[in-house]
Amino acid sequence: MSEGSFPLLGSKVASFEAKTTHGIIKFPDNYKGKWVVLFSHPADFTPVCTTEFVAFQKRYDDFKKLNTELIGLSIDQVFSHMKWVEWIKEKLDVEIKFPIIADDMGEIAKKLGMVHPGKGTNTVRAVFIIDDKGIVRTVLYYPQEIGRNMDEILRAVKALQTSDKYKVATPANWPNNDFLGDEVIIPPPGSEKEAKERLEKYGDNCYDWWFCHKKLEE
Repeated sequence: MSEGSFPLLGSKVASFEAKTTHGIIKFPDNYKGKWVVLFSHPADFTPVCTTEFVAFQKRYDDFKKLNTELIGLSIDQVFSHMKWVEWIKEKLDVEIKFPIIADDMGEIAKKLGMVHPGKGTNTVRAVFIIDDKGIVRTVLYYPQEIGRNMDEILRAVKALQTSDKYKVATPANWPNNDFLGDEVIIPPPGSEKEAKERLEKYGDNCYDWWFCHKKLEE
């Protein structure tokens, strides 16, 4: 991946070493076997970013249950991150437990396509969901003016892990789809023979041979 390019789905995430509020990290080496939500914010001590960090922290344990780590990033120095985290604790009574990368030279942000030329040197609100093998699985990109929905990011991690484990697809708004509820979608058949067998196998759980669904088998 070249500098300034946008990470593609299914590509290996870029490697880097960085200073964070929790010390030096080597990414993704230090996170082998873990899923990661790596996200950038425009700047410390800004209102929308503050609400986002609180929202991420409120769901910190939910991400941990999914074997998922959170990592923040902005083009600020580490002392700024530390002071901001301290302010959030003092004023909002929320302790930020995940590390924040101090990308004060902007090198990591450029490598990951987190800087928009029309927004100066600030990072935009980028989100990368990276799986336990270091593969980029989801990319979300928000303008500076719009705060993110952390429940959607958490849902995306759950959906990806479910898809990987059970070899299925998840419908819109899963697990609260308008007509399938929490059921999942069975991958399309690869042959005419398989299409006929599918209708026999799943019966009433098929709208047609190309659209079959089922409850998850835990």
